[in-house]
Amino acid sequence: MALFNFRSPPAQGQPAPDRAALEALMQGYSIEVMPRTAEKIADFRAILPAGTRVYIAHIDGTPISDMVATAARLRAAGMEPMPHFPARIIADRAELSDWVARYQDAADVRQALILGGGVSSPKGAYDNSMQLLETGLFDAFDRVHVAGHPEGNRDIGPDGGHAIILDALRQKQEFARSTGVKMAIVTQFAFEAKPVIAWADGLREQGVTLPVHLGVAGPAKLQTLIKFAVACGVGPSLRVLQKRAKDVSKLLLPFEPTELLADLAAHKAATPDFALEHVHFFPLGGIKANADWNIAHGGAAARPAQP
Repeated sequence: MALFNFRSPPAQGQPAPDRAALEALMQGYSIEVMPRTAEKIADFRAILPAGTRVYIAHIDGTPISDMVATAARLRAAGMEPMPHFPARIIADRAELSDWVARYQDAADVRQALILGGGVSSPKGAYDNSMQLLETGLFDAFDRVHVAGHPEGNRDIGPDGGHAIILDALRQKQEFARSTGVKMAIVTQFAFEAKPVIAWADGLREQGVTLPVHLGVAGPAKLQTLIKFAVACGVGPSLRVLQKRAKDVSKLLLPFEPTELLADLAAHKAATPDFALEHVHFFPLGGIKANADWNIAHGGAAARPAQP
């Protein structure tokens, strides 16, 4: 199965993607920024639909003042900021409370992504996302998202930590039920539809009914994608990318997620109760390049707030 669309037309006899289904899947998409990448965008209203949920990645070492300023700028542009709260880089409850208060005061932040964080050992009192949820500091938020790993996560266990992750998702689902907060699972980026569908269906079979927001890598050069896949531990997909990289003719061609999303859109159209609720973009090739692709493929719902 081909995993990528390298701007080539469909093969003879192969149907073109169902544009209506793809546009339906693209509705309500979210996208991720960092303070330093957000600085490159003069006006988010020129590239994103009004009200777009924009995750703000908190990389270790980023000053909280930069994170808060980015959230305030997004709010002023009519977007919905959703900052990351990585457990392992937060010192203690006092610091976590301060972050929450600063986000709310400066940007009326009502949504958060709670995750363990990308460092190997805790820098403070917290080791995992459940500990942050249990502080009660997010009980009044409108929405809280938690991390999902269709390919597992070797930082959690040598086998990908699937059993540990499943147990944690059950705990988080119970937290959502008891507090009434809206919760969804946002995943690491993936490249092939069938394994994602099997993973999402498997969650349902195991009693995890939280909606899934699938992480998708936006348009990027293959070399760029390989670099991020290595950094993020995307193991099985990395092997596919390395095989592709041996074809020098494709190294300078951009990856686009058209085929992946078309396959998922077709499955969702045929299976309305499929767990996939929205798509979340990782703009690995740049925010504007990702937004331009979304505008070209997402129909009316992807039109920018101020074209």
